[in-house]
Amino acid sequence: MIGARLRAIIVKELWAILRDPKARITLIVPPILQLFLFGFASTLEVTSIRVGVLDMDGGAYSQEVIQRIAGSPNVARIVSLRSDAELRQAIDRQQVIAAVRFGPTFSADIAAGRGATIGAIYDGRRSNAAQIVSGYIERIAGDVGAGLSARAPPAVGQTIVTHWFNPNLTYLWFVMPALVVIIAAVSSLSVVSQSVARERELGTFDQLMVSPFRTWEILVGKMMPPVIIGIANVTLFVVLIPTVFGVPLTGSVPLFYVALIFYLLALTGIGMLISTLSMTQQQAFLGMFLASVPLIILSGYASPVDNMPDWLRMIAYANPPTWFLNICEGVFLKAMPASEILANTWPLVLIAAVTIGAASMLFRSRME
Repeated sequence: MIGARLRAIIVKELWAILRDPKARITLIVPPILQLFLFGFASTLEVTSIRVGVLDMDGGAYSQEVIQRIAGSPNVARIVSLRSDAELRQAIDRQQVIAAVRFGPTFSADIAAGRGATIGAIYDGRRSNAAQIVSGYIERIAGDVGAGLSARAPPAVGQTIVTHWFNPNLTYLWFVMPALVVIIAAVSSLSVVSQSVARERELGTFDQLMVSPFRTWEILVGKMMPPVIIGIANVTLFVVLIPTVFGVPLTGSVPLFYVALIFYLLALTGIGMLISTLSMTQQQAFLGMFLASVPLIILSGYASPVDNMPDWLRMIAYANPPTWFLNICEGVFLKAMPASEILANTWPLVLIAAVTIGAASMLFRSRME
């Protein structure tokens, strides 16, 4: 199905990438390192927390809350405080990130059915971590309150919260599928954006122009290696993420690869536009960096696309990682049905057609 000339230029482009031992290492080692580093570093979970406790009550209910806090896997140490001055000092000196205060009538108020209040003070200098710790403590206090309500007569209304797809709210389950999208985008763009620029810088682009290859054969030959390398890297991720990180893979793997091919083709078209416009490999690298940052930011990885302004949301819908992120998270966590996968794949087909068509026209104009 592949002609001899097309096969020859694909092999030539693969050898141009793989013949250098350093290039082979950079194609394999950095994506794996990024997967592990980002997987453990890009997390909103806060662990090894030190929490101060000022218990002026000493009753059973305050001790129950304290034991629940101490039993949390995210809490490393409970610091006992004896006065409000010690509490203030512990926060000021960053000995604790949060301090919990129980008034002298805390247990008595609960026993009398009057309800009670827990005081909590957080270190605002570490605002993000303090907000997350606040959520932890509020959840613990809410669980204790729910347990006390269960002992009382049943209320008229009741709220039950169920977490679908990620019952334990494990942050790695959210991060790892998204990293497949981001790392595949960066690695594919880095390979294809250098292809034409490398030929120009080495002086072999003119030789390519006078060769018997047709223009479309040269274009396809330069676009196939990034797709092949991208599929190989993602396959490695699909094996590592469930086995090493424990993230479930619940959806259709064949349909996942169908979407992956069109995703890589869309990225390859963008990379070919960058490479065709660049005169040197340095320019191609800067162009790749300039394109990859908006691709990542607008994908929904950092913040949901629905939270963006309308005009920016329209740009995000033309962004290939936006659609493949939905597919990747759905296939890993949600057992996404075939209809939903295809609904998120056809925009990738459209984007790939537009980017490859634009790259082809620009490449033809430069060849002529």
